[in-house]
Amino acid sequence: MDSSTPPQAAAPPGARPAPPPPLLGEPLPVELMNTVWADREGVYDALLDAGDLARWLRSVDTRFSPPLDLGGPEAAEASVPAPDRPSVERFRELRDALRRLAAVATRDTRPTAASPVPDLAAAVGAVNRACAYAPTWSRLAWNEDEPPARADGSSYGPEARALSRIAEETVQLFTGPDAAGLRACHAPGCVRYFVRAHPRREWCSAGCGNRARVARHYRRHHPGGAGA
Repeated sequence: MDSSTPPQAAAPPGARPAPPPPLLGEPLPVELMNTVWADREGVYDALLDAGDLARWLRSVDTRFSPPLDLGGPEAAEASVPAPDRPSVERFRELRDALRRLAAVATRDTRPTAASPVPDLAAAVGAVNRACAYAPTWSRLAWNEDEPPARADGSSYGPEARALSRIAEETVQLFTGPDAAGLRACHAPGCVRYFVRAHPRREWCSAGCGNRARVARHYRRHHPGGAGA
């Protein structure tokens, strides 16, 4: 195991069905990491079944270039076939691998945020498998009275293409300039990650920043207490 890998824990305790996780405008690999998220009630896993995956993919559809054409977040669930169970498992495997990579990169030791992927090598292997899972190629799209455009050619469905695209963006994230800005959010109870685009940013969201400030205020005024 890599020496920077934090201690292991099982899948987040108390993980249970939840509404789609808040989208924070992060790179797609980070948004996928954050399908494990938490609130005051505990930790949630937002990719438990095919319906969860379909909702999440529709919520980020327009973030893909070109889009996957899944209908967007407002589409009726019946309008697009739900992903099958193997697709859900592949996305969960990639998600858990991303969380392991993020934990290694940020030296994250939050117990409730730990990934079930055992080590760095296993996480890298999962990402590489996902990169190769649904190869695509460029295709020229050019109709009368419209400018030429690039489209994706693939023999795979939209969920498989999404999996491979997120894995490709993962390689770019961890090998590119955003890698230095990847952070674990250490607000009370949070299990999310974010890319620090501004030097003064400390938290994944304004809500987490507020909770952290409340906790600091409590500790200052109740030094012997358990905190907020």
